Amino acid sequence: MKNIRNFCIIAHIDHGKSTLADRLLQTTGTISDREMQNQALDDMDLERERGITIKSHAIQMDYEQDGEKYVLNLIDTPGHVDFSYEVSRSIAACEGALLIVDASQGIEAQTISNLYLALEHDLEIIPILNKMDLPGAMPEEVSDQIIELIGCKQEDIIPASGKTGLGVEAILEAVVSRVPAPKGDLEAPFQAMVFDSVFNSYRGIIAYFRVLNGTLKKGDKVKFINTEKEYFADEIGNLGLDLLPKKQISAGDVGYIISGIKEAKEVKVGDTVTTVENPCTTAVKGFEDVKPMVFAGIYPVDTDEYEELRDAMERLQLNDASLVFAPESSAALGFGFRCGFLGMLHMEIIQERLEREFNMTVITTVPNVSYKAFLRKENQLLELNNPSDLPDPSRIDYIEEPFIKAQIITKSDFVGPIMSLCINKRGMLTNQVYLTSDRVELTFEVPMAEIVFDFYDKLKSISKGYASFDYFPIGYRQSKLIKLDILLNGDPVDALSALVHQDNAYDLGKRICAKLRELIPRQQFDIAIQAAIGAKIISRETVKAVRKDVTAKCYGGDISRKRKLLEKQKKGKKRMRQVGNVEVPQSAFMAVLKLD
Repeated sequence: MKNIRNFCIIAHIDHGKSTLADRLLQTTGTISDREMQNQALDDMDLERERGITIKSHAIQMDYEQDGEKYVLNLIDTPGHVDFSYEVSRSIAACEGALLIVDASQGIEAQTISNLYLALEHDLEIIPILNKMDLPGAMPEEVSDQIIELIGCKQEDIIPASGKTGLGVEAILEAVVSRVPAPKGDLEAPFQAMVFDSVFNSYRGIIAYFRVLNGTLKKGDKVKFINTEKEYFADEIGNLGLDLLPKKQISAGDVGYIISGIKEAKEVKVGDTVTTVENPCTTAVKGFEDVKPMVFAGIYPVDTDEYEELRDAMERLQLNDASLVFAPESSAALGFGFRCGFLGMLHMEIIQERLEREFNMTVITTVPNVSYKAFLRKENQLLELNNPSDLPDPSRIDYIEEPFIKAQIITKSDFVGPIMSLCINKRGMLTNQVYLTSDRVELTFEVPMAEIVFDFYDKLKSISKGYASFDYFPIGYRQSKLIKLDILLNGDPVDALSALVHQDNAYDLGKRICAKLRELIPRQQFDIAIQAAIGAKIISRETVKAVRKDVTAKCYGGDISRKRKLLEKQKKGKKRMRQVGNVEVPQSAFMAVLKLD
């Protein structure tokens, strides 16, 4: 056990984690040159296309130093704030972390928040200055930032480059010398923590775990403490590029178990695995439950596919534990699911994965957050996940909405535009600190609903990509919120209704109507698009009917002939309007989110 090292790589998005992981795998000979490709651990098509890591990936490397053989378990983690739950799970399975900072960009928000996660778990931090080969690298300035942040010495920071392979040997030596060996008792009852799982259509569910105490042999009977289900360990082993089967796994190892589990509900990430013969008494304290930040409805395009969608969601949840969903129904769209995501990118990725991996075409409704409504007479609190659940306004005393504390680190040139963006989003500036002469940390308190849509994208474009953003919830506060309904020909479309602040309602209603008028295709009859607050209509647009020129055959003659034909057409249109219904295209739902 003294020769095992478990460590993960943490950094802000695009600081070169996956490329550096490639060099580590090549240097230790884990991957042959024939199998090598850039970002070798990113195995999803989506990750390769977008150049981001979505899943954390565990892999075992063998390394020899001074004649001693070491086993290094590396976990490469995502850097985007939407996938921070992946990072927290990886950190729970490690004793050390490589903190990578881009020498040309310096410390950014995600660097700091991932670092705090690692420090909470008492991990040994090894700071690394990456991308030293770039002409724009500023090693002295960025080293000072790192020293100020974690209080290390200058000589502790390892200069490296994932592209050229500079400093890779030094990193491996530092991992062996600085990261502590796992603690654990080989004689104690078997105890392991599940930190990830995948679904294999031939072998059932494969659970990845980190062994804390004891030993597990192939064929032993195991028990999952949370679900209290028992299985036989058909196959156990370590994680290389492929699965590497072994006869036994003991304390300190990171491995996998296949036990023929078919039901997605039976494996919970964060669960504890033990043996039936000699069970451990306590469950491992895993990681806290995930806090979804964006809520949206996902509905199958064809209502018959509801069960298939449920199946797809359960399998996706196995692989992405930060997805939360519950069934709901809508008058316009039928049965579907109310899903909680960690952010807009997470929502987009889930939708893409449903389409690619499970061939499900889905409709996503307007994202929103959950509110609390206090009723007057009943003295009762209602939790609202969907604006259509809002009771009659006369019964409501007041509504509370969730607020967050947002930390934005930016160059001082962009402070003005960022402040006006936050104030437009009903934000309040609470603090402003100059970290260096040209880097400012701004702290705002903003309603969660305002940053759900496009806040992050706007922040990036205002600050030319420099500003970095991190946030955490600070509870609910009272706000003047009203429900804005969108009506098509007098029927409310519940998938488009939203709870908005009183001051923004008129403006937003007008803009949504104008946008829908462009997007809804013309029918044989007029379509009235209206925005309403309660019974009061605040805006209206009309999609004009497609009409045939019925008077074309009349040339000359009496006007009454023309009038007769037009009257006949008018009656037909009126009748059509009673039976015709309006199809709202998926692009309309998505375009409402991108209203400027």
